[in-house]
Parts: sequence; structure tokens; C-alpha cells
Amino acid sequence: MMKTIFRVAFAILLLFPVSARAQDGGSLLIRNATVLTVTNGTLEGTDVLVRNGKIAAIGKDLGASADRVIDGSGQFLMPGIIDAHSHIALSSVNEGSSPVTSEVTMEDVVDPFDIAIYRALAGGVTISHVMHGSANVIGGQNETIKHRYGAKNPDALRMEGAPRTIKFALGENPTRVHGSRGNQPSTRMGVEMVFRRTFTDGKRYMEEWDAYRRDSKKNPRLVPPEYNLRLETIADILRGEIIVHCHSYRADEILMLLNVLKDFGVKKIVFQHVNEGFKVAPELASYGAMASVFSDWWAYKFEVYYSTAYNAAILTRNGVVTSINSDSEELDRHLYHEAAKTQKYGGLSDDEALSLITINPARQLGIDDRTGSIEIGKDADLVLFNAHPLSIYAVPEITVVDGVVEFDREADADDMRIIVDPESEITDTHLDLEYHRCMEGAADLDWLLSDAG
Repeated sequence: MMKTIFRVAFAILLLFPVSARAQDGGSLLIRNATVLTVTNGTLEGTDVLVRNGKIAAIGKDLGASADRVIDGSGQFLMPGIIDAHSHIALSSVNEGSSPVTSEVTMEDVVDPFDIAIYRALAGGVTISHVMHGSANVIGGQNETIKHRYGAKNPDALRMEGAPRTIKFALGENPTRVHGSRGNQPSTRMGVEMVFRRTFTDGKRYMEEWDAYRRDSKKNPRLVPPEYNLRLETIADILRGEIIVHCHSYRADEILMLLNVLKDFGVKKIVFQHVNEGFKVAPELASYGAMASVFSDWWAYKFEVYYSTAYNAAILTRNGVVTSINSDSEELDRHLYHEAAKTQKYGGLSDDEALSLITINPARQLGIDDRTGSIEIGKDADLVLFNAHPLSIYAVPEITVVDGVVEFDREADADDMRIIVDPESEITDTHLDLEYHRCMEGAADLDWLLSDAG
């Protein structure tokens, strides 16, 4: 009877997991680590003190007291890894009903209990840019999340104050989705038409509302224009309040969008994937456009036939702010390996390679004043490795988000023991981890068991 009760109670808690964090708030001191600041070089045998979720001090033998002290001797501390292109923790990805769906937003479909968040933490990833898909020419708005796994609600994952971003897409994806329905666009030139038509409508909408706000001060009885959330979002892009992130592959289409954006005065643009970016690197740099690329993915469909593993290095050498992303729930766990490939294919330095997964994606998301490097005053998003993170043998040991230890390889290994009834069908190690966290963080389990007799 108790076994049955236990299984029922456990199953209920799995539906509403409670995150029992290894170190919730307070202060943290990591001592005697090799600190890879990314922006200010490498500091040997250095301490990093964290207070109230921020980096409070960096130096040797700080001698400060803290709620938790971690010995970093022989280990490497780097900024938390930032994935500039992800779809984890989303219950929906594409709203493909129209070529333009700028009115939808991914914040409405974030799942704080997605196990992919925890797995990303195990790979040192502390921030993900969770994006709308590429079914539309102009898709929905994206969300920048902190990996606070098991947070109480989706809002708790949102990175407070992060700039708004939106997803655009070029090429085969939107033409395949909408062309197959007999809609526009069905060709690559149709994609450009959708951009120009939508920006023209957005500009007209913006001008009407600007005129209304100006004239209504003199005439309070003036009737406002009709509110349209889709065009309101386009107007915010034109105002420079939203950063565009555009799915792209081919050089000709990248240049096309640069020309469109130039005509409408849109300056904030990050090209995603951008496999042929190396062909137009000077043009990207001249415009101030940024690029978030794969390390060595291509030829998985025809329009991605032509690329090179030297893409990131060529873009970097041409002055383009470049990052390496995952676009994958599996690849995000070893982005540090992906960054290391640029040392073989392009000869980037350690700091340049690490910038591809830290400060550069932070710049692309507009959050580099808060994260992406180890500096006093920045968010305490940190990863402690047992070896240099660009080594193939490196393994993340501890991942810290806002000063909270969200992943601890040693402690979590104990959590993952098979601790459920061997007769139970629940044997997955993820469920065991969730059970352990529920046991630590939820008094409800004791209540459920006692109430059931």
C-alpha cells in the first residue's frame, strides 16, 4: 500500500517540481582558480567573490568570508556560456499561419521545468536566447532566459531588462512553408517583397501614431489610429527598440536584407547561421551587422551546401562580432568544444575562441554590460571546469547563475542515484533527480504520505 501511495505522490510532484538549489542566494567565494576573464586576460591563482548575485571582488587571497567557499585549485573559472540561438524550454516554436507574425512572443510558451535547461547547465550554459522558428519571413519575438531550472513560473526565467529581439528568416524555410499553401512568399524575391511591404506598413503606422500623440495634446477629442500589435512591433524595430536576428545561409540573400534594412534605417541586425558569411564579411562589418554561426555544420540541405569551418575565424578577422551557437538541445552542452574548433580552423587565440560563446553573444543580445565576462559588478554567471575549457578533456564541475549554484557535478551525482522502489517503472535518472529535489524542497510529500495513512 505504501509503495502505491509513494508512487502516486511522486508522480504528482513530478508534475509540479520544486527546485532545491544547492546554494540559494547568499555569498559565494571561489578560491585559487585560474580565472579566464575573457576581456581582461587570464588571472592565475585568483579568487572571485560573489555577493547578492553579482561579482563583488576579484583578486588573490581575498580573505573574505562567504556562505559557501569552493576550492578552485587546479581548475579554470570562466564566464557562463551564452547560447545565442536556442529553442529549449519552449512548448511551441513556429506560428506559421502568416508570413508575418510579429505579434506573437516566445515568453508565452516558456517551460521552466524542461529538463533541457538542466542538461544545458551541465554543459556550462547559463543563458539561452530562445527563438521563434524560421517558418515566417518575420516571425515572433524571442526571449532571453537565465537557466534558473525549476523556477516557480516562466517569468522567473526571463532575464530582466534584456533587450527585445525578433526572428526573421530568409530563403527556403519561409518559401517552403507558405509557397506550398499557394501563399506569398513562394520565391526568394517574394521574401524581399514581404520585408519591404511590411516595413512600409509599419512606417506608415508609426507616423500616424506619432502624429496622433503630437496633435492630441492640442485636440483631446482627436480619434486615435486603430491599434495593431503586429505593426506596433514593426514600428518598434524601425525605432531601434528591437534587435533583429535573421535565419540566413546564402550570401546574396544576406546582402539583400542589408539593403532593405539600410533603406528603412534599421541598424540592429544579427544574422543567424550565416553559413556564407565569409563571402561577405567586409560588407557585414561595414554595416555593423553581427553573425552567430555553427562551427562546422553545413550541407544538410541544398541551400546550405557551401560553407567552411573557417567561417567564424574569417568573420572575426574581418571585425564582425561573431558567436557560435547550438540550435540544438544536445550541442549546447558542449559549446566550449565547438568554440575550440576555431583554433584548429583559423588559429584564434584562447580569448578570441572563448569570446565566441561568452562576451560576443552577450553583445548580440544587448546584455554585455551585465554578463559575458568576469568583471566586478557583472552578474555572477560562472562555470568552473576541471581543465581548460578549450581542451577536449574539459568537463564543467559547477555552474553558477546569478550567484546561485544551479549545477554541481559532485553533489548532483549523489542526487542521481537510483533511489525509487526497484519494482517501480520509474527508473530514469532524470526522474530520480527530480524526486531528490522534491524531497529536499517540498514539505508537500510528507503531507501527502501522512494524509494518505
